[in-house]
Amino acid sequence: MNIRIAGTVNDSIVDGPGIRFSIFVQGCPHNCEGCHNPQTHDFNGGTVTTTEELLEKIKSNPLLDGVTFSGGEPFFQAEALAALGTEIKKLGLNIITYTGYTFEQLYENRGKNHWNELLSVTDYLIDGPFILAQKDWEIKFRGSSNQRYIDCGKSLAAGRAVETEP
Repeated sequence: MNIRIAGTVNDSIVDGPGIRFSIFVQGCPHNCEGCHNPQTHDFNGGTVTTTEELLEKIKSNPLLDGVTFSGGEPFFQAEALAALGTEIKKLGLNIITYTGYTFEQLYENRGKNHWNELLSVTDYLIDGPFILAQKDWEIKFRGSSNQRYIDCGKSLAAGRAVETEP
């Protein structure tokens, strides 16, 4: 399945706990002031690859603890990421998904655009837009203090955001 990406990082230690393969999808509607990845905003930018090619890269790194979906906005390519996520889970790796939406927005609209499938393969969700005025260097794996580190499975079961610590 095709997916438009801005790039990947083979062994990141800043996009979640452990050693991670990070996929930065291309395209984002949020345009957060001070965004760390503004080059990912253009929906026509980046390059097109396939989920199969990404999976082969992931499989080639035996040191990985997990995979991170970042961006851009992953929920704009939820179908492809959910399909990739299903295969990643078979490898025993965890998945973190960053999003500019809140869990509540995603949950309320989970029946649309394959959002529920992406939520279902996501172990941990880092939600909310980056807010420059709330930028915080002290919190792990988040850029601003409004963003939450959410246990996605527990949250889907409870029908509300269940925060946890990385």
